[in-house]
Amino acid sequence: MTTANSTQALTVPPSDAPDENQGFWSKVYNGDGGFPIVQRRRRWYTALAVILVVCVGAILFRGFTLGIDFEGGTRMSMPPTGGATTSSVAEIFEEATGVAPQATQTVGSGDARSIEITSERLSEEQIRQARAALFNEFSPTDRTGEVSADAISDSTVSESWGSTITERMLLALGVFLLIVFAYITFRLERDMAFAAIICLIIDLTVVAGIYALVGFEVSPATVIGLLTILAYSLYDTVVVFDKIQENTAGLFNSTRATYAEQTNLAVNQTIMRSINTSIFSAVPIASLLVVAVGIMGVGTLKDLALVQFIGVIAGTFSSIFFAAPLLVTFKMKQKRYQDHDRRVLKARELSTNPATQDDADALQAADTDSNLDGAGSEETEVASPKKKIISPNEMPATEATDPRFGSSGQSWRPGM
Repeated sequence: MTTANSTQALTVPPSDAPDENQGFWSKVYNGDGGFPIVQRRRRWYTALAVILVVCVGAILFRGFTLGIDFEGGTRMSMPPTGGATTSSVAEIFEEATGVAPQATQTVGSGDARSIEITSERLSEEQIRQARAALFNEFSPTDRTGEVSADAISDSTVSESWGSTITERMLLALGVFLLIVFAYITFRLERDMAFAAIICLIIDLTVVAGIYALVGFEVSPATVIGLLTILAYSLYDTVVVFDKIQENTAGLFNSTRATYAEQTNLAVNQTIMRSINTSIFSAVPIASLLVVAVGIMGVGTLKDLALVQFIGVIAGTFSSIFFAAPLLVTFKMKQKRYQDHDRRVLKARELSTNPATQDDADALQAADTDSNLDGAGSEETEVASPKKKIISPNEMPATEATDPRFGSSGQSWRPGM
């Protein structure tokens, strides 16, 4: 039988509950947004599954538009003088060699403009015929303004060179992933390492799928840029994981929050940092992309900037919406985390409904059994029917109990 002095309701304020008096961006900046990112992980998984199906389908059925460095071939270029246009140059080239060009485009701007022709690999005789036909038709001029056959340049790339690049790229990628897995396992946790590697694979698949779907050309610069964005995506993910590890320290010594709730709090606390990092990374890359396409034309600079721009966006989304939810999914398959969730829910049930002594004894017994299993001790003390359960849920947020306080006693802020 309960009395007025029996166990009273334990209020359990969500650790990531937003302050309604703050504005939206103020909440985001202070880590008080309270966005239920982890709690809605099934929704993100569904969206990810759709995206991956589209990307993998594009890779399998459309394939990649490989540049000359991977497929091999011949590239010729000449200044657009003498009335030369991409269509007229392509026509003369095909008449002289009997080979239809794979691509004819104008690159560069101003005095640096030139018309570039890409085709399958030509013989030395075919190259001579093409150069002679283009010179006779358009009389191109060199940089000094003199009509010269040297104004027409050509280069031939072997298919074996492209295959060598591909093999070295795959080797570098494999070594990179192994080192990343070993470091995160040593520095943080093995489950975090698995989640990080999966997110990197997601980023690779999405970027590759976009390239296949849109038809962007894949060049050696694309490969370099792809490896660069993997490092960026990994950095953003490790920042989130480091905050999760900080928030969940001593998790099993309290019924204040579940692992998922503390993880969601960490994501909210670092989300502004992720956004800022993405903006400050994407803006200069976008500027480089505009310069490469609008001023310098299609080329190595464009290939490098394009893959980095796409990768920064993909990496930001994966670090926010998939890395932490994947980690929680892994943890919730482990018994100790399941038991802890049950203890938290039981403590909240006792806080909202007056508990009898039997209920309190049952909770204490459950905690004792959990301690024997190595899941950690519960800081719950049962005194008598006239005394309430003393739990960290009732304690005011202090430097010792609230993970949002750092060692200096100040609330954690993104970037601190």
